[in-house]
Amino acid sequence: MFSSVVNRKFTYSFCIFLCIVKSVHPILHPVVFIPGDGGNQLEAKLNKSNVVHYICEKSTSDYFNIWLNMELLVPIVIDCWIDNIKLIYDNATRTTHNPPGVDIRVPGFGNSETVEWIDPSHATSGAYFKDVANTLVSLGYVRNVSIKGAPYDFRKAPNENQDYFVKLKKLIEDTYEENNQTSVMLIVHSMGGPTSLYFLNLQSQSWKDKYVKNLISLGGAWGGSVKAIKVYAMGDDLGSFVLRPSIMRPQQISLPSTAFLLPSPLFWKPDEILVQTDKKNFTLSNLEEFFKGISFLDGWEMKKDTEKYQLDFKPPGVEVHCLYGTGIDTVERLYYKKGTWLDGIPTLIYGDGDGTVNIRSLTGCQYWRAIQKQKVFYEAIPNTDHMGVLSSNLTQQYITRLIQKNEVNLKEYSNDIFSFTQWLTKLFHHVPDNEQSTKESQSI
Repeated sequence: MFSSVVNRKFTYSFCIFLCIVKSVHPILHPVVFIPGDGGNQLEAKLNKSNVVHYICEKSTSDYFNIWLNMELLVPIVIDCWIDNIKLIYDNATRTTHNPPGVDIRVPGFGNSETVEWIDPSHATSGAYFKDVANTLVSLGYVRNVSIKGAPYDFRKAPNENQDYFVKLKKLIEDTYEENNQTSVMLIVHSMGGPTSLYFLNLQSQSWKDKYVKNLISLGGAWGGSVKAIKVYAMGDDLGSFVLRPSIMRPQQISLPSTAFLLPSPLFWKPDEILVQTDKKNFTLSNLEEFFKGISFLDGWEMKKDTEKYQLDFKPPGVEVHCLYGTGIDTVERLYYKKGTWLDGIPTLIYGDGDGTVNIRSLTGCQYWRAIQKQKVFYEAIPNTDHMGVLSSNLTQQYITRLIQKNEVNLKEYSNDIFSFTQWLTKLFHHVPDNEQSTKESQSI
């Protein structure tokens, strides 16, 4: 009888002990990466009737990497690339589609590889969430278990990515279950900011309370960027010394995501000058005339399709951490010298930002501080550009501190564990052996 009582005490006590030991282990909330524009790999398969150059392939037997593939971004060959990856706008359906004979897919949904490296060859220029993922691994995370990736067709805007949001919701729920029902941290970059905001505002508050720990934004383009105006006017060379902006422009302006990233009316006044000429100035209030001036009215139509997603700026309803670079020249206005027009090359007028996104857009998350109960934190990272925020040591340190805040302080429980161990030792010190226990039991 005594032995039975002790066994029950031991079982109960040992369970308490295991609970205490478990509580001092780190609580690692799993992570899902949501990339920005150009932030994940794309693959293509060809079966074309016509090509723009005799060196271009008409057909392929399988899918091949089309983004990011530096071998395709070289003179002449780039014409083939542009003709394959651009989009064609349909004014009747208000949607875009691939060129005839081109099929493009997004590889690796749910895995982290295709968002850690946008170049499958792991060339340095193709590193994306790689440094953040390495930081997480050093803290005990496991790729494709507690680190997931949510790539999508970044050429398109939320109006054409509705299927993606269904998949993203399931990925978050599955990641929650696979990690002992632990809420998920969303780490997003650039256009991934407004994309994730739209997604979160689709969900109920009870769903967010259960499945989402927080939203960590790196260089979030909350209010768009004047750089999108620059892209429409003259293109962008992607930081390459061998590519001319004018070469890239036809592909870049064909994307709804470029329209989605235009300066938001919530962040720019309607009469602020974005493009200045001696004949006419262009602002948000007469931007349609700008698109007429550059002979690209499809851009205006795509802006109308996507603007409502910019204007839906309700707070996300989860804890937010905004990190962003500052101190880098960022275009604020395009200035065309007297006697020139929109088909010329403008002078760029710069202000503060991260080189891609203007400071007012980067700090847009501060707006939610007063209108949601969940906390909103923000931190500027000086002299850091739009891509540099992903690899910055300050970013890695911030994420590390944030994760360690979820861990129980071992010192806090050390005395309790020591005392409990002493009590357990005393209990078994007074437990008689089986023979003695039997005699005492019989005497009772």
